[in-house]
Amino acid sequence: MVNKMAKVKITQVKSGIGYPKNQKATLRALGLRKMNASREFELNPQISGMIRTVEHLLKVENA
Repeated sequence: MVNKMAKVKITQVKSGIGYPKNQKATLRALGLRKMNASREFELNPQISGMIRTVEHLLKVENA
């Protein structure tokens, strides 16, 4: 049996300037360095928590 997790596409739509260091670090950890940058991830508890931390700076879509 193949364990297939859901994939999500996240796009940075707002700058991290003026937000706490932990939120800037979370954007970096997600690999988002510029505005409108996108990445695809398999959704797991770690990624889900990181997205929740900076969801006000991101657009999240199913991939």
